[in-house]
Amino acid sequence: MIRRLRTVIPLVVGMALVGLPGVAAAQVKPCFDGGAALSVEEQRLDDALAPGRPAVGPELVRLGGLDDDVRRFEARLCGGVAKSRAESVVAEAGGELWRAAVERARESVDDRPLYWARLLFTKAVRQWQPKGYALSVAERARLVQRVDVAARGVEDVRFRGGLRRVVVSGFDPFQLDGTSVRRSNPAGAAALRLDGKVFDTPGGRVVVEAAVLPVLWGAFDQGVVERFYGGTLLGKTKPDAFVTISQGRPGRFDVERWAARWRGGFPDNNDVAARGTVPDAPGWPQPAHEFIETTLPAQKMVDAGTSPYPVHFNRSFCEWPIGSTPGVGTPDCRTDEPTPGAVAAVGSGGDYLSNESMYRANRVRLGLSATTTSGGHLHTPVLGQPADPVALTDPEFEAERRRIVDQVVALVAVV
Repeated sequence: MIRRLRTVIPLVVGMALVGLPGVAAAQVKPCFDGGAALSVEEQRLDDALAPGRPAVGPELVRLGGLDDDVRRFEARLCGGVAKSRAESVVAEAGGELWRAAVERARESVDDRPLYWARLLFTKAVRQWQPKGYALSVAERARLVQRVDVAARGVEDVRFRGGLRRVVVSGFDPFQLDGTSVRRSNPAGAAALRLDGKVFDTPGGRVVVEAAVLPVLWGAFDQGVVERFYGGTLLGKTKPDAFVTISQGRPGRFDVERWAARWRGGFPDNNDVAARGTVPDAPGWPQPAHEFIETTLPAQKMVDAGTSPYPVHFNRSFCEWPIGSTPGVGTPDCRTDEPTPGAVAAVGSGGDYLSNESMYRANRVRLGLSATTTSGGHLHTPVLGQPADPVALTDPEFEAERRRIVDQVVALVAVV
């Protein structure tokens, strides 16, 4: 069915929350409050493709074999958790979900079961009624954030000694209204496939560590990108390269030259829009560059002959002309070099969260003086949807996603 209108109430730690009236008490486990406010993303857990069809999110979790993980987490919460242990319990469960999804990706490249299972986890925390104590709004928000971050792989970086190291990130599915609730994001699927993968290259063995980023302005404001990429630079073994990955244009890969310090305003997965200069994330060194240029071996990636999709080095960017008011009028778009003193408007990879993932990862890289770590962004081709509007998958959809993911893996090997 078409997604119903969702009424947004004030933001809480970057999440737009909405109420769920009319949930029968008999449908909710005793330790959960079925009337608790949920995020817009979590509300989509009820969305189906047609009357009488199962809700898409939970069905994909079941088909992906992660439904037992959800049941165990809910049972753990209902079994009683001391307040002093709550953060560690939810973080541990989130990490277990991430590792289960990575293991599953060895056989299937579907990123959707993890996305929807993670939302079932955060929904459970949001509705949880602990035994013997109450949670403040801030305490509950902290638990939601802890389980979410852990279930993204952000806290699961485990570099092996003696190997070169590459850090990559993908993204959740997005634009999930109506029958698009079944969307997959090949960048997230590639991140799952790449996590822990070891390559034998002419320069030696390389290990990859990965995470899947949220399509949420609020989470970016809170520093999820800096926490993942910056955290890898603070360890004893520094990464050799960063590759942020997202879904881009139909039929092609793009290695993006410029990341821009500007948000264009397109709504995120909680239907929240943000426009203007990319804000700083608390606690990280973040030099104020308007544009940051890739240091990935872009031409080598173009010339590597990976297939089946063409690979382009995208040099485009847009800036607000000097003397103009940023955000007003039409920016100047070119393919040469940014003008010193001009304000960034659009990066090579656009002005949405993909551009911002490249910008934030490389801003913190520069802020931490990681001059031996290269960094940049890779856009994948757009993945279509199953031909039948009420189908969750079909052979061509699965084959297309696998083709994209396999070529991402090959391009990361080039890096």
